[in-house]
Amino acid sequence: MGAVAALVLAVAGVAAGWWLTRDEDTAPFAGRPRVTDTAAGLSYAIPEGWEHDAQLKLINAFTSSVTKRHADGEGGGSTVLAGRAGAVPQSGLQRQAERAARSNAEFFYPDGSSEPEESRPTTVGGRPAHTVALKVSPGKPGTGTPGHLRLTLIAVDDSRSAFLLGVAQPGGTAESRELDKVMESAAPAT
Repeated sequence: MGAVAALVLAVAGVAAGWWLTRDEDTAPFAGRPRVTDTAAGLSYAIPEGWEHDAQLKLINAFTSSVTKRHADGEGGGSTVLAGRAGAVPQSGLQRQAERAARSNAEFFYPDGSSEPEESRPTTVGGRPAHTVALKVSPGKPGTGTPGHLRLTLIAVDDSRSAFLLGVAQPGGTAESRELDKVMESAAPAT
């Protein structure tokens, strides 16, 4: 009888642990592994076919990343990068997010152009945030294969903010949707 009770308690403990650590079933990429970026204070999903290399050296602005290469091997792919920044008041999130999105478009597409697609307030784990999407081109508007860039700036607390930057090249509908879902999977790191 004692062995049965111990087994029941062990199963209940495992089930409780799973329940407390799982993603919500409705969350993008529920049940997938996650990057936990304590420097940025964020976590985000690693979808199937994407890779996270914790040893990868990134430029100082970024603290973690996940990438996906195109299956056809023709170049391009998708990347989501996380980073941290100073405090941004809620009233300044839109202005700072739009500025950062344009700045990153210029960095990743130095001879290119960008066109706004979306700019809206949102929340990440209950924290105020703002997300901006740009259509980016490697040359003048209408030339080359357009890409998709999204930046979400999150007010983590009163002393710091964090961001996720996603770039998909090419930025077709399927690539853009998948990248946006990775961005939407963000939550405060615990």
